[in-house]
Amino acid sequence: MKKFNYEARDQTTNKITKATVQADSESAAAKLLINQGFTPLSIKEQSDNENFFSRLSGRITTKDRIVFTRQLATLIGAGLPLAQSFNTVLEQTENKKLQSIVQDITASIEGGKSLSDSFAKYPNVFDAVFLALVGAGEMSGTLDESLQRIADQQEKDAAIASKIKGALTYPIIVLVVIFGVIAFMLFTVVPQVEKLYHDLKKQLPFLTQVMVDAANFAAHYWWLIILVTGVVIYFLMQYLQTESGIRVTDTFKIKVPVFGKMFQKLYMARFARTGQTLLGTGVSMLDMLKLTSVAVNNTLIQESILRAVEKVKGGKALSVALTPEENILPLVPQMIKIGEQSGRIDEMMGKTAQVYEDELDEQVKNISTAIEPVLMVVLAVVAGSMVAAILLPIYSLVNGINV
Repeated sequence: MKKFNYEARDQTTNKITKATVQADSESAAAKLLINQGFTPLSIKEQSDNENFFSRLSGRITTKDRIVFTRQLATLIGAGLPLAQSFNTVLEQTENKKLQSIVQDITASIEGGKSLSDSFAKYPNVFDAVFLALVGAGEMSGTLDESLQRIADQQEKDAAIASKIKGALTYPIIVLVVIFGVIAFMLFTVVPQVEKLYHDLKKQLPFLTQVMVDAANFAAHYWWLIILVTGVVIYFLMQYLQTESGIRVTDTFKIKVPVFGKMFQKLYMARFARTGQTLLGTGVSMLDMLKLTSVAVNNTLIQESILRAVEKVKGGKALSVALTPEENILPLVPQMIKIGEQSGRIDEMMGKTAQVYEDELDEQVKNISTAIEPVLMVVLAVVAGSMVAAILLPIYSLVNGINV
């Protein structure tokens, strides 16, 4: 199907709307707009260049998805038909790529497809958990509640991820400063020291000579350094996208000192919160486990959950199935066991998620507080070592001249 940029007037509100629509031809696009309650003013087929630049600039953020989901839930909850709800959301959507997707979903719904099937055409935007919740909401007649749960889930997940990124930001900035100090000393101060020793026909100390050689190599073969660095980064990124690379990354995340426990709590909070949302919407236990195993976004945790799935199929309780798994923190099966006894597993999973979210918040604050002085010491040691390697030879030269 072709994509068309259009400008049309809403027959209900009399507002002018600009967006994109997918159709086989311009006349088909016009007919589709008329069926949706619009009066077409102009319809133009997108060129290849427009598609290319649209792909470059049309990234759909988590915030875009949350706002879209909440708006749709509110409109459906108010009793508006699906197509009208989507058209109303379309008017309030600023992201061009999301506008195009909403248009296509609307056309798909009007063509007789279910909402979950229409969303499923865009797996990169709407994940498996999103689709499962929408499907459950459609079957139970509580689509607005399902969409609200999705938005809540996305917000909590985004908030946790933001805290983790915030804890990692400061160390990265300090490392950049350290490399900046090293580069400044190598390319400005070290050459002056070398010139001074050369004029006095003195031999450079070993540490200073190493720095001089490093500076000279970087100055003459900067292109080689950039090339090798680029090649290494390229192949490293390619490897990290393979099954083996993903497993190495996921293992590192939960085993790395200091941050490992933080990542584990992140995954447990994500597992429990997603499980609560799915069970609360009516998704079966086995389907919930399969979906959450994907939602946690860690292969080791996923394998642990899938092993528990097989045990649950064999008749074991979920708490018993999760207990021996080393990658599942002990509180999770303990809280689920209480939920099994009371018949409120989803509620207990929600409380479990809240516990880990609170602990994660506190741990992020503690790490941020503790890591600052450590990094400042590292920065001082690096800068001090380089200054010593430069100033001590000059000091010895001055002493030699005075003698």
